[in-house]
Amino acid sequence: MQPAKWRPSIGMITAAMIAAALLLPLIGLLFFRLYENQLVRQTESELIAQGAMLSAVYAREIEAAESGAFPLGPPRPAADPAIVIDERYAPILPALDLASSPILPARPAPAPATVPPSANALQVGQTLTAITQSTQRTTLTGFRLLDANGAVVGGREDIGSSFAHIEEVQGAMAGQFRVVMRVRDEMSEPPPIYSISRGAKIRIFAAFPVFVDDRVRGVVYVSRTPDNILRNLYREREKLLAAALMMLGAATVIGLVFVRTIARPMRELASKAEDITAGRAEAIGPLQRHGTRELASLTQSFMTMAKRLSDRSDYLSGFANHVSHELKSPLTAIKGAAELMRDAESSMTPEERERFLTNVLTDTDRISILLDRLREMARADNPELGGSASLPAVVQGLRERFEGLAITLGQAPTPLGMSEENAQIVFGHLIDNAVRHGATGVSIESVEEGGTVRVRVADNGSGVSAGNRARIFDPFFTTRRAQGGTGMGLGIVRALLRAHGGDIALEGSETGASFVLTIPAAQSLHITS
Repeated sequence: MQPAKWRPSIGMITAAMIAAALLLPLIGLLFFRLYENQLVRQTESELIAQGAMLSAVYAREIEAAESGAFPLGPPRPAADPAIVIDERYAPILPALDLASSPILPARPAPAPATVPPSANALQVGQTLTAITQSTQRTTLTGFRLLDANGAVVGGREDIGSSFAHIEEVQGAMAGQFRVVMRVRDEMSEPPPIYSISRGAKIRIFAAFPVFVDDRVRGVVYVSRTPDNILRNLYREREKLLAAALMMLGAATVIGLVFVRTIARPMRELASKAEDITAGRAEAIGPLQRHGTRELASLTQSFMTMAKRLSDRSDYLSGFANHVSHELKSPLTAIKGAAELMRDAESSMTPEERERFLTNVLTDTDRISILLDRLREMARADNPELGGSASLPAVVQGLRERFEGLAITLGQAPTPLGMSEENAQIVFGHLIDNAVRHGATGVSIESVEEGGTVRVRVADNGSGVSAGNRARIFDPFFTTRRAQGGTGMGLGIVRALLRAHGGDIALEGSETGASFVLTIPAAQSLHITS
């Protein structure tokens, strides 16, 4: 019996492998989407930083410009963080999300300005444009400087046009920071490989209100396309290679776990089955590795079955040899007597003929008894299991059967876990052996121990000699062969008891023979096939 220890089940191994196989691509997709969203957040954060810096510069230029050069917009909103929280700090945190934030259509084309910008405003815009163009070469950010009416006063193009009809610009003209994602409006399509990236198809636009004396005096309008995820991943190829190696390692570990816990034990079990089939009994034994609970249980059941079949094969082989030997002697005697009677019938006296016929009949009776015992042995190996027997009732039947024998019974409150018929066979053979060995009295005592009834059957007969004690349960061993003994009685008893989950053993005793029987109690009988 293998020691009990925790082992994963095949269901657990299979579920873990399926989960791992499903999670790997899902984790890859999740990583792809999170990384792409991080690129959008990074672009938004950079636009906020650049726009905030340019807004501060633009505000200084507006303050220094001539009075009336820039129109007055609405006052700073009361909900502005710079007023509500702290006048020194008004942090703007990235908030765009590819999964939840809307993606607006491409930016509308600029419209003619309702109120054209003043010459002084255009001059300020031209001055700042030199700075923004130099910055754009490095950051790839597009800049537009608008006055409070939404007219473009600075940028590479669209000077004098109006962006007042654009949603995010309208928010900035009202004193609110606005950032949106829009579909790219470039004329050329991105390379086909970029099509798997959602971020490659959008452009981020941010509009910053420019406050002077707590009034909106202008708008900084910036935009940029997020970095392409594939190009960014290429730059991080070393880290990606490390991640790929980790995934390959995880897949290898999964494969090794499968091989060690399932494939290898199954191959070893199949190899052992072939060896056992080929007759190599040494193959009956535990596996080197059992892997899972199911395989451990299957192996244990298989080895138990193989051991029983091997034992039964050895038993049947030995049994057949004993039977053939036991039958050969009387058959030889019968044959010899018949041949003598045939060859010397005319010269044989009536007394001689009677002696030969008596020998033939005696040997025939011996064969008949032997065949009866063989049938009993066959029934003992495959008895009808179950039932319950009261030991006092069994003893009463034995007293009626063996009238000249004194049979005493101690207290026996626990019923035996076998039918009364089988109990009569077991105790009948023991009592018969006692009588044939000169016993005049037999005592039977029983006690229950943990669901098992221990029954001691002791007689006052001649007992068992020291030299025969180890052989009395061997099939066909008998010290009374001349008196017709078959040597199968105790073998029948042991086979019948073992079939019920019990056993029999010979105890040492000063006088007679003493046997101890272990029989499951009726209420706890459990038969394993």
